[in-house]
Amino acid sequence: MSETNELSPAEIRVWQAFPRGESVDFRAENEDPTLGNTWSAERTVRASVLRTLLLKAPQEEGEIAALKITGARITGVLDLKYATIDAAIRLSHCQFDGVPDLYGAKLRQLNLSSSVLPGLTSATLRVEGVLRMTDCRMRGPVRLGGAQISGALFMERAEFTAPDDDEPVLQLNQAAIGDDLWAPVMRAHGQVRLTGASIAGRINVQDAEFNKPGGTALDAQNLNVGAHIRARRIRAQGRIELRGSRISGRLDLLHAHLSHPGDTALRASSCVIGELWLRGGDRIEGALNLRRSQIAILSLEPEMLPAQVHLSDLRYTSLTPHEPAKRRLPMLEQDGDRYQPHTYEQLMAAYRHVGDDDAARLVQLAKQRRRRNTLAWYGRLWGYVQDATVGYGFRPIRAAVWLLSLMAIGSIAYGLHHPRPVKAGEAPDFNPVFYTLDLLLPIIDFGQRSAFAPEGWYQWLSYALIITGWILATTIVAGVTRAVSRQ
Repeated sequence: MSETNELSPAEIRVWQAFPRGESVDFRAENEDPTLGNTWSAERTVRASVLRTLLLKAPQEEGEIAALKITGARITGVLDLKYATIDAAIRLSHCQFDGVPDLYGAKLRQLNLSSSVLPGLTSATLRVEGVLRMTDCRMRGPVRLGGAQISGALFMERAEFTAPDDDEPVLQLNQAAIGDDLWAPVMRAHGQVRLTGASIAGRINVQDAEFNKPGGTALDAQNLNVGAHIRARRIRAQGRIELRGSRISGRLDLLHAHLSHPGDTALRASSCVIGELWLRGGDRIEGALNLRRSQIAILSLEPEMLPAQVHLSDLRYTSLTPHEPAKRRLPMLEQDGDRYQPHTYEQLMAAYRHVGDDDAARLVQLAKQRRRRNTLAWYGRLWGYVQDATVGYGFRPIRAAVWLLSLMAIGSIAYGLHHPRPVKAGEAPDFNPVFYTLDLLLPIIDFGQRSAFAPEGWYQWLSYALIITGWILATTIVAGVTRAVSRQ
């Protein structure tokens, strides 16, 4: 027992329990681990003692050693840098005075649940099992960049803060997690960094809070997720950055509150996503950027879309829920003043995918009207004519209404005042209806127009009918040709 001569009674309990993997519980009832700096010496353990215990690893035949401490105050710095530890470590409901240094360490399992720490230095950490930080309160940056965790990472209800606002409160950049990242109701007061991380299973951050007003709250560029991201009801003050990420399953942002006024609230550009759900939440405060992404199923509610939506080169197969075209078109007009024909083509394809050809035609019509604003004045003028007459070919009934209206005007006018015959005695019987049709339809000849010559304002009426007929015929041909080519 010479090894324990200089140990306190609390440390002796830990030392004796370790070889048998027994738990040492120092807790009192209804206590708060944040008050650990007031705990007495009877429950204080030096970090240097724990280091010696783990590295020397005293064994007892037939037993599996493990460090299991609950409710202790750990003084000093637990320095396990580059160490290889075969025993499982559980330090739950503990108060750490110093920042543990686990840089480059190789551990079997680490459990820090419900503990209070001034931070954690553990970049390139290797954990063969799971890493638990459930209900932890981190008062400084947690550095897990490049960590490799074979199992899952649990951070339910954990809270991350840091005195230095310039450094992320949680760094998981380039981390590799072999199972799930489980962090519902997590609270981060500062940036969370997941750039280049790879999670083989799911990410669950439901009801979590990410707070970095005026900056990037969640930086997850080039994130790779093998299953779903469940982010229902999250509240983000600051940008969520997902550019270049690959999410095999669903990015679930149902009932989310995303806010970054004056900047981009959610950027998921250049991503490959199975499904993106943006429904049921408050209107996004800030821009939504989905440029160049590929999404199989895009589930968007118009009520959530902000004033700026960037969709250029976005590709999606299905758009849900099914909404009338008039409710979907505004999002195509919110990408600044630029005309993006591809966004209209994608929306048309989505409506055709579900067999709604009427909605697809309305989108085509809106596309032509948006394109008209990019043309020179004469192109815009011709566009207005095509729109008014036949709706760019997508409203052919409008042409029939024009023809019937003009035919009625001409028939009444010439029925009340017959034009004189060009050659008296040789002209056929005058028919005001067919005479008007002769004027309106340039490719049909009923023999009326060449046989009669109106005078005065009736002559000017005939000129107007001829010109209008040619314009109608030209716009109908142009519109029908455009519609057929789209089919």
